[in-house]
Formats: sequence, structure tokens, C-alpha cells
Amino acid sequence: MARLIPLLAIALGVYFWLKARKKTTEFVEGASGAALSAPRTRRNRKSGPAKAAAELGLVPADELDTSHAAAPDPRDEEIRATVRSGNWQAGADFLADAGQDWQERYRRAGVLQDEAAADDTWLLAWRTAQPKDAGAAFVHAGALISVAADIRGAKQAKYTTQEQFAGFHRMMAQAREACHEAQELAGDDPGPFIAEISCALGLGYGHDDFRALWAEVEKRDAHHLSAHTSALQYWCRKWRGSHELAERFAREAAQKGSPGRLLSLLPLYAAFEQESAEQDLDPDVFYKSPELIAAVDACLIDVAAAAAADPEDRRIVRVRHLLAWLLYWQDRYDAALEQYRAIDGYIDSAPWTYSGDPKARYVQSRDFCAAQVLAAGGN
Repeated sequence: MARLIPLLAIALGVYFWLKARKKTTEFVEGASGAALSAPRTRRNRKSGPAKAAAELGLVPADELDTSHAAAPDPRDEEIRATVRSGNWQAGADFLADAGQDWQERYRRAGVLQDEAAADDTWLLAWRTAQPKDAGAAFVHAGALISVAADIRGAKQAKYTTQEQFAGFHRMMAQAREACHEAQELAGDDPGPFIAEISCALGLGYGHDDFRALWAEVEKRDAHHLSAHTSALQYWCRKWRGSHELAERFAREAAQKGSPGRLLSLLPLYAAFEQESAEQDLDPDVFYKSPELIAAVDACLIDVAAAAAADPEDRRIVRVRHLLAWLLYWQDRYDAALEQYRAIDGYIDSAPWTYSGDPKARYVQSRDFCAAQVLAAGGN
């Protein structure tokens, strides 16, 4: 799947890491009297966040997987190896087997797109054999977006060469043409339209053009979670919008969702983007607003409904990553720890990837929650 957004997000790095350290430093050094109050020192045999995490059986820091947001699906790994060997038909079948589950089809296309971005020999064979195949066209478009992102790199603009920028824009223009070709073949599949959102970011679509693109997505799947999180990026201040536009988009998305759709993630994501971008915001205050506490509560209900409907729904884990972060800042340590337990082991997801050291951000917040839970007599 196109890696444009996460690749560029990494470049925000060191500042966010320093913000994330704030609470953990206070706990370890005793800067906060509350952190060292009597109820929190009862378990001094296992004092300290790291020891608390170990006592609760959480994954050791050196065993955390920074390449996946959740445990890899064995089917994905198998299909990667199969198409790499030249068997494009297996890739075509893998995509077709998703049927009209557009979110699963989009996910599977991402698996194939990543592989094609590394080596497109099998994809070119597929396109030659079936030049009007909608799946092949979609995978081709997404692979070009991934290649464009690789050319540009993840560093800040001042560390990126003019040659990189020029190559990025050339490849992104090709990707846009490929998206349009895939859209002509897509029928009811919103995937190629969602893929073009990355082109809208990279090539700077105006608001009217983006709204026209978004209308095509909504017409095909009004509740597609990946589509909404991608569109939210467009409306963020760091891309083509503002905090106000992003917040409005997120609020409207959540309002049209229902329990299990997971669109309640959007207000949390918009808040996270704003806090990440504004240096004068104190997350220890910002995330405790009544509006964000209510938004987190709604998201918890949403996640519970989605998990009850399908415990294997792979969308849920990405929601849990951000929930854990906001619950941590809201001092809701038991609820946060529940999310950390569900995601523990795999951390290639926002908010951790917005840090220059994702593992440190994850471990510090997780272990702090573990220590608070143990100190309060929990388990």
C-alpha cells in the first residue's frame, strides 16, 4: 500500500519524542508528587515502569516488532513469496477472493503493491496477460505511489535534494495517470479512488478537486476507514487544510458512523495531528478536554462493537494503538493498559511512528501505565 503518509510522518521525529517523554521522566525522577504518593509505592519489590511491565508479562522492549502494526497474516507472507517467484495468477486470485469487501480488497492490494514496488516483474507479466484487469491496474497505481515515496525519502525538506523532489513529482504524476486508468476499470471498487488521495497530497490538489475525488469514494463506500484516515491527512494543516478543517471532517465522519464502523477514530486522529503539530500545546492538558474524553469513550464503544462482530477484523488494532496513547495522556491507566495488552509486540503504527524513536515512545508510555496500574493494586 502506498507508504507516502507514514514515510513523511517519520520526519517529524525528535520533537514528538521529547513531548512523549514528559510524563515518564516525571515518574522516574519523582518530579510529580502524585507519582510517588503512598498508594503507588506499595509494590516497591517491583518498582519502576520497566519492572512493572515485566511483572505484568508485557513484551520486552528488545522483542518489539517495529515493522508491523499487528502480527503478520501468514497468508500475506505466503502470497508475497508466491508472486515474487513469478506466479502473478496467485496474486490475482488473492485479490479477487476479497470479493466486494472493499476494505479487505484494499488491504490485500496493499500487500501486492508493496511487493510490486520492490520488484514489478510479475506485475508486468500480469498486465501483459490481462491488460484490462481492474486488479492489476489498481496494484500498478499503488506500486507507483510507493516508488514515488521511496524516491522522495522520509527526511525533512531541507535534507531532501532537488533531484529527489523532481523524481518524486515525476513518479507521482505517473501514479495519478495510473489511478485514473484503474478507476475506469474499477466499477464499484473505491480502491483506486482512495489511492489517488496520496496523489492529492503529493501534487497539491485544490479543495474543489479533492472534494470531487472524495465524492467518488463516498459513492462507493461511505464508511471505508482507510479512505477516511487518508482523507483526514489531506485536511490537516501540514498538508492542504487546517486544524479546523481536519476537525470538522473528523467530526462529520464520526457522526455518520455506527458502532463497529470504527469511524469514531477520526476525531482522535485529528486531535493527535493537531497536538503533534503545535509546539505550545501541552498534551497533559489538551487530551483531557471533556470533548476528547467523550470522543475516546465513543471510540471504546466502537472498538468493542467491532471486536464482537469480528474478532479478527484487522482494522481494530490500528484504532487500539491511538486509543492507548490518548488513554495514557488522560490518566486512564487501566483502560490504556487493556489496549496495550491487545497491541503489545507490534508497533508500526501511529502514534509511535510519529516519533524519531518509535520503540522508546511506545515503551515509555506503556510501562508508565503498567507501573500506575500495579501501584494502584491492579494486575
